[in-house]
Amino acid sequence: MKNVAIIMGGYSSEYKISLTSGNVVYQNLDTTKYTPYRIHILKGKWVYVNEQEQEFPVDKHDFSVEINGKKVTFDVVFNAIHGTPGEDGLMQAYLELLKIPQTSCGYYQAALTFNKRDLLSVLKPYGIKTAKSCYLNQGDTIDVKNIVNTVGLPCFVKPNKSGSSFGISKVKEENELLSAIENAYKEDDEIIIESFLEGTEVSVGVINYKGEITVLPMTEIVSENDFFDYEAKYLGKSQEITPARIPEEVRQKVAQTAKKAYEVLKMQGFSRSEFIIVNGEPYMLEMNTIPGLTNESILPQQAREAGISLAQLFENAIELALKN
Repeated sequence: MKNVAIIMGGYSSEYKISLTSGNVVYQNLDTTKYTPYRIHILKGKWVYVNEQEQEFPVDKHDFSVEINGKKVTFDVVFNAIHGTPGEDGLMQAYLELLKIPQTSCGYYQAALTFNKRDLLSVLKPYGIKTAKSCYLNQGDTIDVKNIVNTVGLPCFVKPNKSGSSFGISKVKEENELLSAIENAYKEDDEIIIESFLEGTEVSVGVINYKGEITVLPMTEIVSENDFFDYEAKYLGKSQEITPARIPEEVRQKVAQTAKKAYEVLKMQGFSRSEFIIVNGEPYMLEMNTIPGLTNESILPQQAREAGISLAQLFENAIELALKN
């Protein structure tokens, strides 16, 4: 029996969503093969939480837990943290130093993909199309006219490093830009401002399944709101249609692009990339390396469509991590 630490929580606005994802993993692991432990990684504490909701502190020196006088160590870590420190490379680097295998990508890939503007800059030379964009760091002079001339209106103002659409605004009028920038700075000190792409939004899961890089059936996102924001994602204000209603040749083009990004970046584990298809061409918005894993989340929907159950999806991730 392998001891599996399922890490969940995190230090960002996404911690509640991560706790839900982590619990889904916990409920779906085959307990004839694995002994799962729920580990909450939160700003104030790292603790193991048992079935009775009792908490036992994690020893950060070797990532172990003492439970009723017995020391427990872990064979593998299932990473279900959205946002920092699980999706930005910090936990990956820490676990690598301790030589504990974990299910997500490496620390470099995590740090790179978590930084939207760096990710897109790295992929551009490989022919992967992106929206027109400009960047701001907190404290920079804001030249509204110049920004509008570069990206046009409407445009999106996004925190560079945050997930679940926190801090994102769609700006339609020039006079809305400054307050949108202020809103994004609440989540991050770096901002990316992108041109609005009119087209079909699709979310594309790519995983290594049984040793083969596999593009899962795509999900088309039809938001009731102005864009796929927090409400649309989590409060039912959107339709997620899997498989996406797009022509086969377009689907193949998007699949090739998503797979190419996965391979170029030497990814491991899960990835879910967002694209807007404009006139049959995919434009990449971002890549998530620890996508939501609840029953309603997009990647599990796609796996189901491909005939892969949650238990198989999670077991595959653990077995690949142990192999690597």
